[in-house]
Amino acid sequence: MTWPRCLQLRYIPLHCHHFLHPANHLQFRHLNILGRISPVGLVPAEGAIHPRKLAPPHCRWTSLSVTVNKSQSSGDGRGLQDQAPARQAVSHALAVGGGDSEEFGTRGKFYSGRRVFRKSSSQTADCRYGDAEDQDEEVNRPTVSRKQGRRNTTYWYFLQCKKLIKADKLAEALDLFETRMLKEERLGPEEYNYTVLIGGCGRAGYLKKAFKLYNDMKKRGLVPSEATYTALFNACAESPWKDTGLQFATKLREELRTKNIQMNLIAYHALLKTHAICSNLRACFEVVREIVLSGHEINVETFSTLMMASIMDTDNGFRYSLQIWREMLRLGIRPDAKSYNLLLRAARDCGIGNPAVASRALLGDEGGTWQLKQRRKVHKLRGPNQKRAGHSENPSTLTMDSLEAQLFSLPSSEPRGSALTSRKDSGVEDGLAIATPLGPTEPPNLPSKSSCGKEMSPGEQPLELVPRNEIPVIDSDSKGFPQSNLPNLLHIKVNKKNLVSLGTASAPHDRLALVGDLSGFLNKMKEDKVAPDIKTFTLLADVVEPNSQSESSLLALMEESGVKPDISFFNTIIRKKSRLGDLEGAKALLPVLVERGLSPTMYTFCNLAIACRKDTDGLNLLQDMKLSGVTPNVNVYSALINNAAKQLDYVYLTNILRDMAKNQVAPNEVVLKQLEFVAKYPPNIDKYKSRNIYLEKIDGFRGYYYRWLNFMPGMETPHPWEKYRLKSNVDKEELNQS
Repeated sequence: MTWPRCLQLRYIPLHCHHFLHPANHLQFRHLNILGRISPVGLVPAEGAIHPRKLAPPHCRWTSLSVTVNKSQSSGDGRGLQDQAPARQAVSHALAVGGGDSEEFGTRGKFYSGRRVFRKSSSQTADCRYGDAEDQDEEVNRPTVSRKQGRRNTTYWYFLQCKKLIKADKLAEALDLFETRMLKEERLGPEEYNYTVLIGGCGRAGYLKKAFKLYNDMKKRGLVPSEATYTALFNACAESPWKDTGLQFATKLREELRTKNIQMNLIAYHALLKTHAICSNLRACFEVVREIVLSGHEINVETFSTLMMASIMDTDNGFRYSLQIWREMLRLGIRPDAKSYNLLLRAARDCGIGNPAVASRALLGDEGGTWQLKQRRKVHKLRGPNQKRAGHSENPSTLTMDSLEAQLFSLPSSEPRGSALTSRKDSGVEDGLAIATPLGPTEPPNLPSKSSCGKEMSPGEQPLELVPRNEIPVIDSDSKGFPQSNLPNLLHIKVNKKNLVSLGTASAPHDRLALVGDLSGFLNKMKEDKVAPDIKTFTLLADVVEPNSQSESSLLALMEESGVKPDISFFNTIIRKKSRLGDLEGAKALLPVLVERGLSPTMYTFCNLAIACRKDTDGLNLLQDMKLSGVTPNVNVYSALINNAAKQLDYVYLTNILRDMAKNQVAPNEVVLKQLEFVAKYPPNIDKYKSRNIYLEKIDGFRGYYYRWLNFMPGMETPHPWEKYRLKSNVDKEELNQS
């Protein structure tokens, strides 16, 4: 038996179930049909007993949404009509008499059949029952603005934030997430909503916001994914403050260790990138060792990140990059375009270090005897316990250990009497160098300690000491010398024929010659089936020898490779010629880039300003920029001020300051430091002792400079995260700080 649907009882005492007898149920069976037609017609049949009278006195009904009165026993619904006069009478009595205490609680029997209840707030009640005086006044009440139409989903917000981040609109993406999604629509965010924003903050270097989103994510009980940790480590790597980024990365790494969370290879590479940029190469090898022990396989991305860390060392970075490159080839890993570009960056920005150490490391025995000795040393240092544990059985771990020892332990492990580390024993003295006769004989090995004091074999050529100026200089561009005989350190086996030793290689084009020069480098890329891109040719334009045949053939090589030059490529060549003082050669490239459909940018004019070392050249450049519709910025003026300050041309400096005031270009911190240095008097000079034309010019410049500072506004250095912050958040932070 089922309870009648019209009563809708919430709580039914167990001892009151006797009124659910089939006989009573038959009397209320017509209510099921009336309930489907109209709830107003739910009136019990004549002679039916109300359930309230069937309950014992101690029974308590907690809730009845519909109560049937005894007066509604008529089948035609007259009971409901009889209630209307009674309700009006009670309302009139209460309105006239004000309500007596005796009538308190008597209105319930007239309104017990109420079926509709509407929610109302205190503001609505005030509006309905307020006084006549209050109704005339306008009352400002809070209104809730609700978005009309359908509500968006969390995945829709994920796609919109991703689209804005790709369009370099990180501030709009953060505003869409925090204001519209969380505050207006009050949607519960998911893990991917936070991850896409953390990734955008990581690429922009917005470290503080990335970790704030990560903390909010954990407070909401969401589980971060591996992509979330990768984005956080990337934010640490791209942070403008390297110490802070390394601190946050170390803290996050310890948190993952505490929670026993295993990272994937991509997250490890992001952590490795953080140590490569914010720390040093030794810390990177600790991360690589952890990658190998975690069961991941190192690939070309791992070695590329190690090369990125070696570039941070400007003294030995090129040698480190070549050693990492060779170890990658020994493991059978094929390099990609990124690896070649990093090698060109090392050739441009880093040196080779000690030539004797570089010769031993790069021109030594490639048979692996040195690596075998290093592996034996590692076994001895670890001891038998760690050998049994199986740590030293991993070949990748041994490779990283031997490479680390080769990079950092080579100078200290060599004996002092070695022929390569000691200038006296190697025969390299002031004005002298080792030279061997060039001929069809076998290439002689470099002298070592083991060869000292031994008798020479019949077929071995003796070493001779000759003056350095008598050694023939080999030009890689000369037609008489074959390119195949030039050494290329990119190969594992170096052709030592016609090779004496490595020099200092102080210039970038000298270091490029060690890797085969322009033709040898491109041939090596072709062997590895790697196509050069525009970044490769831009770096090659920066490292090739200036005013050489290689530099002039870059455009032809780009056409053969199917690479279209861009404005950055031409800006690199213009900057290179401007640093040499070749203003005419830099200007000659402007028609070339215009013919290819490119237009000069502000960087182009800034590079041209580097070559304007005369007053007329600098002022003509400023005039040409105005005719072209381009207003010079502070970087162009800084380059001109630098040239004038080096020549102590105070007339040139005064004209530059007047032009800055005319164009209302505010000086930045760099320009002010340059001008303060120029405005100082030279040391140990007495201007009252004798007349000096130089001092007269500096006095005139100082007078105009101090007056110029009074009416020129200064430029504040913008915060790196200012363009990504919301205005409301900035105002709140300022209020909190105040």
